[in-house]
Amino acid sequence: MDTKYVTAECLNNTRLFQNISAGDLDEMIQCLGAQQKKYCKGEMIYHAGQTVDALGLVTSGAVQIEHIDYWGNKSVLDRLPAGMVFAETYACLDGEPLMVDVVAVEETQVLFLNAAKIMHTCSRNCPHHNQLIQNLLNISAHKNLNLSRRIFHTSSKTIRGRLMSYLSFQVEKNSSTEFTIPFDRQQLADYLGVDRSALSNELSKMQQDGLIEVKRNYFAVSKENIFTDAYTKN
Repeated sequence: MDTKYVTAECLNNTRLFQNISAGDLDEMIQCLGAQQKKYCKGEMIYHAGQTVDALGLVTSGAVQIEHIDYWGNKSVLDRLPAGMVFAETYACLDGEPLMVDVVAVEETQVLFLNAAKIMHTCSRNCPHHNQLIQNLLNISAHKNLNLSRRIFHTSSKTIRGRLMSYLSFQVEKNSSTEFTIPFDRQQLADYLGVDRSALSNELSKMQQDGLIEVKRNYFAVSKENIFTDAYTKN
């Protein structure tokens, strides 16, 4: 797989390769045995049960992390745009099978990097390689925070409570009561662990109650304290 069309500028804008010079990047890509592959929308990149030795860096497009249970019920755990990394935990654990699927949600390019070559520095102990390991640790820490947030968002027994938790986080994240979320209606339902029809019905009720305005994935939240009694209604 050709990696010539992966520019140092593109990689330097990612968390994984931040604070690493363009010259060092070119050398590292060769040293790490990087391989790039293109995927069509809906194409499976990694599947549950598979063991992997390479983490993936999304260089264009986006991927979705999903879990499908025995009965076919799907949960969306995360959506990762260009610049984000996936499967790093499994790639670092020898023989550990994936618990999730990784799917391209649009036309996507992924740069695969061998985890063992990242974690074990060569005899030269290059400073830029140590920086890469530090960056990977930082990424893993942020992912743990994201998983904790999803636990918060899905802890309520009501759909409205789950929506309020998620929307509250979006207000804080965007420092605005108006924002666009990265999910369509089905993906939001899967992320919150609820039925799509029930979710749409609750969003309609919340609009009628004057709590929100919503159009597709755009939300405008009431500037008043809409969270009062939000978790006890419905």
